[in-house]
Amino acid sequence: MSPETRSKTYQKKNNHCVRSQELEIHCIVDNYGTHKHPKVQTWLKKHPGFHFHFIPTSSSWLNLVERWFGEITRKRIRRGVFRNVPELINAIDSYIECNNENPKPFVWTKSADEIIRKVNRCKAIMETLH
Repeated sequence: MSPETRSKTYQKKNNHCVRSQELEIHCIVDNYGTHKHPKVQTWLKKHPGFHFHFIPTSSSWLNLVERWFGEITRKRIRRGVFRNVPELINAIDSYIECNNENPKPFVWTKSADEIIRKVNRCKAIMETLH
């Protein structure tokens, strides 16, 4: 995906978030390059309530949050029908409460070397696409 395409996708996602100029929206993001695109910078200047916080390089442990969001989406949100935000919040709270009754730690199934090797392979593939 080109920087131009990524920035357009990024702007579309942000436009979904814009509801009120009074809101302060804090986004935790891991792709610093996308946010440096001139069109994104112009958009951000027009929406001063958006604040970006970039995760540090080499902080792959934060990706576990993405894994958890994916799990809650698959197991509770995706096929749910929520008529309003409070219903969605209640569904999420209920899932968390049930999940915490019998918590299971995340168990790595690969060695650190295997994980790093796969990450480096993916990086190499992604770099050839840009």
